[in-house]
Amino acid sequence: MKNKITLDTGKKVFPLIVMILGIGLMLATWIVRLNIVAIVDVAFCCIVSALVILSLIIKNKVYAPMIYGYAAASIGVVVYYVIWGADAGFGAFSSGLAGFNSVEHPLLQGSGNFGTRLLGNILLVLPTAVCLWGLFFIARKTFKKDGAKKAVAAILSILLTGTSIFYVLTMNLRSEPNTERMWEGQDDYLKNVDKNASSSNPNVLVILMDDLGYGDVSLNGAIYNTPNIDSIGENGLNFENFYSSYSVCSPARFAAMTGRYPYRGFADNVVYPTIQTLSPFAQTRIFNSIEMGGNADGMLGDEITVAETFKAAGYTTGLFGKWHLGDFGEYLPTNQGFDYFYGSHHVNDMTPFYHVKEANGEYTIAHGTDELKDQSNATKWIHEEITAWVTEQAQSNQPFLAYYTSPWPHAPVFAGDDFDGISGMGTYVDCVTEFDTYLGELFNTMEELGILDDTIIVFTSDNGPALEGSVNDLRGGKYLAYEGGQKVPFMIRWDNANGALGETGTTRKQSATLVDLYPTLVDLCGITGKGGTVKGYMPEDRVIDGVSMTSLLQNDSVIHTKEHPILHMKREDIKAIQYTVTTESVKEQYPDYNYDVLNNNEYITFKYFDKIQNDNSAFFDKYRKNWLHILTDDKGENYNRTPVYPEIADEYHETLNNIQKDFKENRRGIIKAEK
Repeated sequence: MKNKITLDTGKKVFPLIVMILGIGLMLATWIVRLNIVAIVDVAFCCIVSALVILSLIIKNKVYAPMIYGYAAASIGVVVYYVIWGADAGFGAFSSGLAGFNSVEHPLLQGSGNFGTRLLGNILLVLPTAVCLWGLFFIARKTFKKDGAKKAVAAILSILLTGTSIFYVLTMNLRSEPNTERMWEGQDDYLKNVDKNASSSNPNVLVILMDDLGYGDVSLNGAIYNTPNIDSIGENGLNFENFYSSYSVCSPARFAAMTGRYPYRGFADNVVYPTIQTLSPFAQTRIFNSIEMGGNADGMLGDEITVAETFKAAGYTTGLFGKWHLGDFGEYLPTNQGFDYFYGSHHVNDMTPFYHVKEANGEYTIAHGTDELKDQSNATKWIHEEITAWVTEQAQSNQPFLAYYTSPWPHAPVFAGDDFDGISGMGTYVDCVTEFDTYLGELFNTMEELGILDDTIIVFTSDNGPALEGSVNDLRGGKYLAYEGGQKVPFMIRWDNANGALGETGTTRKQSATLVDLYPTLVDLCGITGKGGTVKGYMPEDRVIDGVSMTSLLQNDSVIHTKEHPILHMKREDIKAIQYTVTTESVKEQYPDYNYDVLNNNEYITFKYFDKIQNDNSAFFDKYRKNWLHILTDDKGENYNRTPVYPEIADEYHETLNNIQKDFKENRRGIIKAEK
């Protein structure tokens, strides 16, 4: 009897603990509704499968409570992804291998339906379920030969561990966002946008670079020439103090699209691809929901984008280049207001990386799937697509909104054969030079089509430079809340502006930021709502952090005061806050001060850091705390003014804390309707 395999249904303490934990995880998965809990749930199953092997080796027993605990945890995961899953239910296979064409596989793309999720999840868990049931069945039955029973039990227990690990590799990791949703408000707003845009409305071309530094254009002091980029500022306006609304890619793009700080949309970090199959643990599918929180896999579909507003108003909308705000379902660009998308869903240093053509939430691969190794044709291909699209739109009677989101000069940098080595300054400058050259060709085409004068052209970057690039005399770079991380080039041109831009060919000194772009374009293009009763019609059910730059464009007015500060955020924390005050108000606080910065300026801009890590890597363990700068005379953030203006530092500290508190209390910035 000593070597006989038996089923122990008793009340041993440890097996009962395992069972209780399994039931607890099952319930927690349904109640908490976060991917991270489901992952813990599956990890628990892998551990239990190992415990089953140990119990067979050491005790010659299969403990029924362990089987029940494993079964409960598995049921928890399956039910979770059947009810709250965000894809078709086939786990890592639902996105296919690199090169997956959504158009060719409709059942394996997007949200699927209850039936596909039920079938898919059952198929994924079936091998472990068979092994689990087999162990239970074998342990209960009497075999003529105990050796055979033990061998079968051993094989099944090993298979249980193997299938558990395989399940981890193939499980679903896409689930519905678990946060307050704003679909109703989105629907109401878009229904109330007046669809009256016509050929009399200006076209819009937004050019968004990737990791281009403030000093990487010659109009801002670059040591190489960017004549076509410069032409936007020379024929329009150039900004001295324009900021991205985040210091990394995806959050900044969220800000540009929505007019809201990324924190409100669980978009505080870089979005990773979810298109991975069996790449150990389908790893990139895990990052977004954990790093961003709320199970978000990109920009939530109930966010209202500038593209959705313009489309509702009657504009044709297109996006060309880099998206980087999600790669399936509600996160796809053509499910976020764009009629057409050509480019990559991901950033050019991630796997997979390839260009797609997308319409109506379905896409096909444009040039094969091996573009990560050689991206030298990217600028040319994107240029050809946007040129063809703009040419087509010019022949219609409707205006267009085109987002030209170049992947450059984000590393790794590439330049086409005709531009490789052209600058004598390395591939980074070759790459920017190539982009500038093709931009000039696009402008020439628009002029030939007769639409250049009637197009609002905006040029900017999503954040400062990383490995290469210039920030001039600013401090820091990408990933940092210092000026070099978020101050970026900004130029705007509109030849037929009729005074909307003030005196063209001039510089604007007052501050603005990327969340301001959406409301500004709505204002400039005359988009109205509710039968023309609301000018510059913006969403009313949610906080819009940006403010229209129209007065700044016309006469360099201050728009970012204490009521509308510029925030410098990292992850879920406000690292710094800045806004402009009159020097008169400062002198009232400090009547004895006779400093040049107060005597020579009508306004001054303070920037306050609550706590930020030193940007000098030799002193990485040092932090700047309660640090106040005057950007007006210290753009390099070199000197802490808190000892000189302690009351002002206190004011900025209090304002920062109040905004942080409001963010945490109302994460999504929902405005409740008055009853």
